[in-house]
Amino acid sequence: MNRRGLLIILSSPSGAGKSTLAHRLMDWDKTLSFSVSATTRPPREGEVDGKDYHFISDTEFRALVNQGAMLEHAHVFGNFYGSPEAPVREAIEAGRDVLFDIDWQGAEQIKHSALRDHVLSIFVLPPSIAELRRRLVSRGKDDAATIAKRMQKSWDEISHWHGYDYVLVNDDLDATFDKLTTIVSAERLRQAQQPDLFPFIRRLQAEFEEGEA
Repeated sequence: MNRRGLLIILSSPSGAGKSTLAHRLMDWDKTLSFSVSATTRPPREGEVDGKDYHFISDTEFRALVNQGAMLEHAHVFGNFYGSPEAPVREAIEAGRDVLFDIDWQGAEQIKHSALRDHVLSIFVLPPSIAELRRRLVSRGKDDAATIAKRMQKSWDEISHWHGYDYVLVNDDLDATFDKLTTIVSAERLRQAQQPDLFPFIRRLQAEFEEGEA
């Protein structure tokens, strides 16, 4: 049978392992793709339009929001960011899964969007706050002030865990990834993801009735 794609949302506080799990998931299934966000900020050096972001004007962005063409959007540091609905809907109808790496606020918007029936939301937790801090420090990407800000923000993000379909504690990356692929594999079999299921059942019913006649 054919299937519809899933709109897979991964959320977590910074340092919990979400990005690593997302990249592993895309290696696990090469047909899975990241959602490319739209933004009103100018491209940074090396960024490619349509690959890193869809770079559009403030007027264009506001028009898309007013038309209901954004699955989710936010205003961050003077610029708009959002996820256009059209390419995601096209992928889902073609049976391709789309991965979103977004926070709980974006997740809430998508779960109330026109594509809500195809959403699979997963929250990734660290095994402890001490381990979360250790991971942020060991990455070597941020200075002490930035790490402190990320830690302050982490509890606000963690407090929204209950709004997700699944919650994974990432205490062992390999084990957590195995659980993640199990979840995705099972969710692909939901009734809402199988458009051919009802016609198939009707054919079975017709065969049964013919045999009883």
